[in-house]
Amino acid sequence: MDGSATFPDVTLAILAGGQGSRLGGVAKGLLSVEGLTTLERLRAFGSHFEDVLLVANVSAPYERFGLRTVADAVKGKGAPGGVHAALGAASTRWVFAVACDMPFVTEAAARVVLDARGEDVDAVCIERDGRWEPLFAAYRTELVSHWGEALVEDPSLRGLLMRFRTRTLPVDALRAVDPELRALANVNTPEDLVRYGVTLP
Repeated sequence: MDGSATFPDVTLAILAGGQGSRLGGVAKGLLSVEGLTTLERLRAFGSHFEDVLLVANVSAPYERFGLRTVADAVKGKGAPGGVHAALGAASTRWVFAVACDMPFVTEAAARVVLDARGEDVDAVCIERDGRWEPLFAAYRTELVSHWGEALVEDPSLRGLLMRFRTRTLPVDALRAVDPELRALANVNTPEDLVRYGVTLP
């Protein structure tokens, strides 16, 4: 980047995940909102970060976007493997991880999480209704080796986060800048398409 990033020590990692089986097998980064694909929207959001990378085991649908793309280093581990790949590929001290089907993330919403980082913290995420939101979360890249070792046990993202110094923020902290919590919205089902005004590619 050109040195003007809002978050100069953070890489935005966009996790492509699997194919959207509940949406007919579409590549979910190609879903469209207001004339832009979700990946285009996230690429624009990425201007706030020092670097942007896409974690995708099947990269062909996304090649036209020109994003640096990495595949999972440890195959078959789902989102935990995707975060691990991002931690290993990032050149910054921190990674901010989102899913490719999250069309409404904003700088203000990300700042809530990123401002809660500290030297005594390895990761930061939002807690909503007792659930953690690990794909709108910040991770210290130094975690990569221990994270990779833990993947052998097939833990969930929350299970992994519980092994480290994770700071959880109440959802009201996010609601202060995003009253409808749209930044956390992801598109998984036909009902989500209608709810969020999303169209298939």
